[in-house]
Amino acid sequence: MSPHPFTAVARAAEAHLSAACPLLAPWVERIGPCTLEPTTDVFAALVRAVIAQLISTAAAKSISGRLYAALNNRVTPARLLALTDEQLKACGISGGKAASLRGIAQAFAATRGLNRRLLEAEDDTVRDILLPLKGVGPWTVDMLLMFSLGRPDVLPVGDLGVRAGVKDLFRLRQLPDAKKLTRLTEHWRPYRTVASWYLWRTRGWEG
Repeated sequence: MSPHPFTAVARAAEAHLSAACPLLAPWVERIGPCTLEPTTDVFAALVRAVIAQLISTAAAKSISGRLYAALNNRVTPARLLALTDEQLKACGISGGKAASLRGIAQAFAATRGLNRRLLEAEDDTVRDILLPLKGVGPWTVDMLLMFSLGRPDVLPVGDLGVRAGVKDLFRLRQLPDAKKLTRLTEHWRPYRTVASWYLWRTRGWEG
């Protein structure tokens, strides 16, 4: 089986981060190779990202699992739109998130080739396309860029786990704001996605 296309990026990132950041290097060695494997199913990844908003990783996985079961493991706009509000609620999806998911599904259903367009678009263009959608904020787009599109240099400044990881790593007294977080991690470029993955793992996240 050939390696995932992101594997070469991950190996280069590990070497760069270990050399550029002595504070992060021991964690790279302890945790081992980054196993992040982006997908090409942008719609399904966006659905998972919306579900994961403001809840624990374990809860998000459980809810996503129930939704996948309700969709017979085929997460498409048409199948999601066919589910009733009661079915979505039974999966553990709140009314607000259900409305967001329906809006996203309608956008994908109405825009032919949107999945491919997002795969090929620059990061800022992806943000321009998705941020107008209800329930899709900067954090959600960052997760999509990292986990679906495999963009190597995304720093999710709104993610609490990353902020807390940087606080611990740099022994800060308070959680860094977006400006300080960006400044402190400048030397992680162009692999801030992989660095963020390691930060999550330092805090016990197993995704």
